[in-house]
Amino acid sequence: MYSEELRREIIRSGSCVEFLELIPEFVSSRDKREQISNKIFKSTANVIIIHSTSSSITYLLCSYVLKTINNRVLIFSVETSSIQSVYTLNIPSTCTAVNGSLMFTIPKGHIPGFKHFLQSLNLSTFPEPSLLHSVWRNAFDCEPKPTEEIMRYCTGQETLSIFPASKYDVDHFQFTYSLYNMVYAMAHALHNMYTTKSHLVESLKLEPQPWQLNQFLKRVHFKAPDGHEIFFDDKGRASVHYDIVQFFQFPNGASTTIHVGSFNPSAPRDKQLIVNQTAIFWKTVFNQARNSHILFIIESSQVPHSVCTESCAPGQRKVLDREKPVCCFDCVPCSEGEYSNTTDAENCMKCPEDQWPNEKKDKCNPKVIEFLSYGEPLGIALSSVSILLSIITALILGIFINYRNTPLVKANNLNLSYVLLVSLMLSFLCTLMFIGRPGEVSCLLRQSAFGIIFSTAVSSVLAKTVTVVIAFSATKPSSKLSKWVGTRVSSYLILLCTSGEIVICILWLLISPPYPDYDTQSETGKMILQCNEGSTFAFYLVIGYMGFLALLSFIVAFLVRKLPDSFNEAQFITFSMLVFCSVWVSFIPAYLSIKGKYMVVVELFAILASSAGLLGCIFIPKCYIVLFRPDLNTREHLIEK
Repeated sequence: MYSEELRREIIRSGSCVEFLELIPEFVSSRDKREQISNKIFKSTANVIIIHSTSSSITYLLCSYVLKTINNRVLIFSVETSSIQSVYTLNIPSTCTAVNGSLMFTIPKGHIPGFKHFLQSLNLSTFPEPSLLHSVWRNAFDCEPKPTEEIMRYCTGQETLSIFPASKYDVDHFQFTYSLYNMVYAMAHALHNMYTTKSHLVESLKLEPQPWQLNQFLKRVHFKAPDGHEIFFDDKGRASVHYDIVQFFQFPNGASTTIHVGSFNPSAPRDKQLIVNQTAIFWKTVFNQARNSHILFIIESSQVPHSVCTESCAPGQRKVLDREKPVCCFDCVPCSEGEYSNTTDAENCMKCPEDQWPNEKKDKCNPKVIEFLSYGEPLGIALSSVSILLSIITALILGIFINYRNTPLVKANNLNLSYVLLVSLMLSFLCTLMFIGRPGEVSCLLRQSAFGIIFSTAVSSVLAKTVTVVIAFSATKPSSKLSKWVGTRVSSYLILLCTSGEIVICILWLLISPPYPDYDTQSETGKMILQCNEGSTFAFYLVIGYMGFLALLSFIVAFLVRKLPDSFNEAQFITFSMLVFCSVWVSFIPAYLSIKGKYMVVVELFAILASSAGLLGCIFIPKCYIVLFRPDLNTREHLIEK
């Protein structure tokens, strides 16, 4: 009953009980003793509360259960510790487990004159057989009166004053002091009854009834000689308080206690329990030395912990196990993106979008802002390639301008070549807008500029191919295309095709323009600063329009690929468009499968690769002939071919 109530109170206070074992007063079964010993030995609890009204419980525990257990703190209830204070000899001197244990005890107090009375006692004080005779037999190992048994007779001069306080303490008492206060309380109650005028006659003539004493006990309020207040509540219950002491026993059988606190149930809740932690000596290592009264080595700074699971550190959360007590739990690290900054956190909290937990996950730090910069190796490589290709394009443009009067350059539509080379050079340079910290202006211009410039380049290729078709077809008899030879068909075609891309880009910028944005989900602990395209549909429409022009150029060039090489470049355009289409068809799945700054890298690679493909397939063969095979760059050779 008492144990179950204590268990409920412990659980209600937020702690838990690992086990509750009922120990019979007489444990005769060896299996039962081993069961109890194993339960205590295997337990993770470092604090064990012992409650019993039997004086033999401590002897039983010391003899069978606690014989090999020295690292637990024992707490004895008032009933157990008060009994043991009388039956101290029931604790074997070899029971080191009891040393350092805490005990709730009935308060000891000083009774004026009682010490002198006890120390002056001798056999002549009570010549008749009494309790004093039993005390004398145990204390002095002598017989107060002659008997038939062979035993040493007492001299009559024996007194308790010769014994140390550790064996017979005549300064402080438990039960005697309590009885002393009870007598005083009764005397005060009778005095109150006697002095009450309304009950004066009845109190003198009649024997006091319990209900009458109860009534006057409520008015009892006095101080004991040691200053302790004695009073009763409205229900006639006395105010009680208990001392908390730490018990020590030495190999010679002597014992002592140290007062470490008090417990007063009638006090306010925050003042009920008072413990002087600096006065407690927590046992750590035991060592019983020969011929020494020192039974153990103690440290006062290491307070033992009695928990099923140590507290979860910040950065972790508690996971309860339904099959175990509430204080038995697992500590699980917080999930990705979450943190906890308190001990024993029930749940982890999410960091703000612009922050990320540190390694310990006990606080959030600002995320690292990442973008494709000029300072990193990838940015340096791409920007270098872009500038190098633009320089090569400018050199080729210079070659064409310098050799503009040669037959080969004239035969390949000089104006369209200029437009195509300038467009390719600008295409290489516009990739620099994709590198560096994205801003509002760069996000608005880079895709539109790339789309318009690249559409101009592809339109130039398409115009070249169409011009070749018109020129070759016009040589046939009665051809209706002869009137278009020499006109500005190519210029109109470039303007028309480029205008379509310009309209798409203007609508994109007006309806849903791109803007700088942070991607907080792609990479752990990082924020990717990138350009949000605004309208994904518009972005793919720009790419799709360029793809349409490229596909159209490829089809036309493929149809006229077998025309004489001396008069057209259809074969080179066919191969360049094949490279162009292959790059951009591969770009789409790669772009969709990659996140973060590498999306920009993929797009830059597609721009550089496709532009380089046009430049290499269309102009490198011509430059080779112009620079290294001037014998092929003659009108006679072209006509002959």
